[in-house]
Amino acid sequence: MVNAFYENVNRHKAEGRELGAGEEVENLVLEFRPRPTQDMLIACLWSKWTGSGEPDLLSFTAITDEPPPEVAAAGHDRCIVPIRPAYIDEWLNPGVTDAKRLFEILDDRERPYYEHRMAA
Repeated sequence: MVNAFYENVNRHKAEGRELGAGEEVENLVLEFRPRPTQDMLIACLWSKWTGSGEPDLLSFTAITDEPPPEVAAAGHDRCIVPIRPAYIDEWLNPGVTDAKRLFEILDDRERPYYEHRMAA
């Protein structure tokens, strides 16, 4: 469980403006925290690839979707998908659940308001 997530955004997008003449893109790292404060169960996928004579490759990704208005206004175009605690067993044991049900879990997500600030 986490209670914040971090995103890279372009300064001009975070400030709601276009790049100025001769201005270069500057990166900012923003911290987003749900309000009220709460732990978030982030919907994730992982995979393990094994090749003959190759070391295993483990990969991981958090599932994202279109951002809520406050995340978009901060300059980011995606947002993590937190799932409800009631669904954690179904999400972690998908062999007992069909794909349609997994999409229903993602659609019935937590939808907190995210405050943001510059990450330290």
